Amino acid sequence: QHALNSGVRRYHVAPVLCQRAKVAMSHFEPNEYINYEKLEKNINIVRKRLDRPLTLSEKIVYGHLDDPAKQEIERGKTYLRLRPDRVAMQDATAQMAMLQFISSGLPKVAVPSTIHCDHLIEAQSGGEKDLQRAKDINKEVYNFLSTAGAKYGVGFWKPGSGIIHQIILENYSYPGVMLIGTDSHTPNGGGLGGICIGVGGADAVDVMAGIPWELKCPKVIGVKLTGKLSGWTSSKDVILKVAGILTVKGGTGAIIEYHGPGVDSISCTGMATICNMGAEIGATTSIFPYNERMKKYLGKTGRADIAALADEFKQHLIPDSGCQYDQVIEINLSELKPHINGPFTPDLAHPVSDIGAVAEKEGWPVDIRVGLIGSCTNSSYEDMGRSVAVAKQALAHGLKCKSKFTITPGSEQIRATIERDGYAKILREVGGLVLANACGPCIGQWDRKDIKKGEKNTIVTSYNRNFTGRNDANPETHAFVTSPEIVTALSLAGTLKFNPETDYLTGADGKKFKLEAPDADELPKLEFDPGQDTYQYPPKDGSGQHVDVSPTSQRLQLLEPFDKWDGKDLEDMLILIKVKGKCTTDHISAAGPWLKFRGHLDNISNNLLIGAINIENGKANSVRNALTQEFGPVPDTARYYKKMGVKWAVIGDENYGEGSSREHAALEPRHLGGRVIITKSFARIHETNLKKQGLLPLTFADPADYNKIHPVDKLSIVGLKDFAPGKPLKCIIKHPNGSQETIMLNHTFNESQIEWFQAGSALNRMKELQQKSS
Repeated sequence: QHALNSGVRRYHVAPVLCQRAKVAMSHFEPNEYINYEKLEKNINIVRKRLDRPLTLSEKIVYGHLDDPAKQEIERGKTYLRLRPDRVAMQDATAQMAMLQFISSGLPKVAVPSTIHCDHLIEAQSGGEKDLQRAKDINKEVYNFLSTAGAKYGVGFWKPGSGIIHQIILENYSYPGVMLIGTDSHTPNGGGLGGICIGVGGADAVDVMAGIPWELKCPKVIGVKLTGKLSGWTSSKDVILKVAGILTVKGGTGAIIEYHGPGVDSISCTGMATICNMGAEIGATTSIFPYNERMKKYLGKTGRADIAALADEFKQHLIPDSGCQYDQVIEINLSELKPHINGPFTPDLAHPVSDIGAVAEKEGWPVDIRVGLIGSCTNSSYEDMGRSVAVAKQALAHGLKCKSKFTITPGSEQIRATIERDGYAKILREVGGLVLANACGPCIGQWDRKDIKKGEKNTIVTSYNRNFTGRNDANPETHAFVTSPEIVTALSLAGTLKFNPETDYLTGADGKKFKLEAPDADELPKLEFDPGQDTYQYPPKDGSGQHVDVSPTSQRLQLLEPFDKWDGKDLEDMLILIKVKGKCTTDHISAAGPWLKFRGHLDNISNNLLIGAINIENGKANSVRNALTQEFGPVPDTARYYKKMGVKWAVIGDENYGEGSSREHAALEPRHLGGRVIITKSFARIHETNLKKQGLLPLTFADPADYNKIHPVDKLSIVGLKDFAPGKPLKCIIKHPNGSQETIMLNHTFNESQIEWFQAGSALNRMKELQQKSS
């Protein structure tokens, strides 16, 4: 305690000092303890009830049930009421989450919570300059988050701290934890054996308010790993392979649980990489069993006390023998080859050896303009070390990268350590630019100057997503996702046609040479260098703290409650847009330059669905105004309908809302008068976000009915007075010629979620319950 109060950030606790139930969850919260006893008690209750072996993910999920004795449990069907241990929010989503928490009227968060400033830093000229510019530009937002954190008891990681998921892995995740985060890549914490789930801000508010959090009981997909990683094959190739097998929606409604003898050949941060990118296959989360690699990482990050406690409870941190999975995939790591996925979707998997030929056949540019390593997926010490191992070989032959090359450290701790150990120097010498400890180009925060918008080009990254325009807002950028070491090798060659396993480079002396497979330490030989102290503790009493939101601000806006359901069916709704093909949350609520408005609902609503393709004309951000018959931008049309008091709907295709957890993609249509989103299928987080904001996410009972609805039709949803779980709703389609037809729509609402709709939003319902209680 004295060390913490003195500001010392790193210390070790000998395992002999550990006491059951008296080990802190984090150095930053010394009075919040890990409660494995409660986890054990709940697991035993559920195991006795179900009378069968449990998977690891079942143990941790059911171990956090609010009422394990009475909770109905059926994979893929029932809704679980859970008590997560903690909440984490990144700065882009934390603004709306904290605005909603403020609106709830509660004085303080009920569970340990943190805010991480990583999304608002634009990559331009390099780490220090970019960070300072971000602090200047975003001063108002950072001040809001800092003071809101102080007032409501939330820890605040200042800009420059690093990417939320790396910070969580270094400080907050541990075996058996249940953590929810307002970012879709929160599952990164599964690399330390935790159930870490990405959610929207309204879900986070539930947990911060001390309300049981609802989650549909996940199915469990087992991925059995055999063999051993070696050579150019890395942990990234495991998830790239799995993505190719399951596709972007194959994990929806399921937890991916890795197991088998191959697990032990993967480092802790490598396991985190695999879990992180599980978001790209729609999985609820991903997890690995507790093992020696996790124990080693915990020790190196100053948490040997947690590892010792986890050893005592290890039987609850691994799957039961004989447990059953809903689906099993087997991958032999000894046979797995390096992969590269893309372009435009993270599940289009190719062996690196094939990508050059495939690119030429498909007409994709083979010359690589930029290689980018880092991101929340691949920015560990080991990742940087493997890239350095490749770079050193090139420098020894007098070579530098032919492509532009950027490096994003995952955290201040990683940055400081790779500077100390000489890694950053080598990466600069080979032609690299070290960016700030932030998300940067991975989420579109990239002031790219080497091409013009509309110019066809290729980039390779160690990131997780490669949707159209995601990294640089250029729809003609072909982005490919692979491991940091493959990015480095391809950047040296400057072409997709290079296979480092078989091909040769030419040195400065004209002699050909072949790169050897990289090898690097998974953790530094010395202790991690923590770098600058970037954490702000919340005061014990924040009641006197003032949180300022100016009524004239263009960045922040206090929330007004959404209107309640009027008790009537939704009749004669216009169709704002019928979307053709893939529609991610990037399409619904773009990031990049729009991130600056994440705390101002009205301003950010000007990006509503501007990236979605209108089936009527094949264009983005061009829809017919059914009242004027003129074509115009989607947000303008929605605002016109709202002004005229006309309700509207959106028609979507498969896996609508894939990608980021951003709840703005649900808040914006609600704010601009939307009532219903009808699709063939939804991504999990987005469907929940829509429900939270009082919208109706519905799916076609017959997916072919998507073709029956035309952009000029009017829709009526009937049966809302009898709205009940499992009971389909009718949709009457009225065509312009006067004819009409009826189709059936399914939904996944339970009783409490129906109450959200009736109250106007989940937040409205929470306030109603508070008023009744008081």
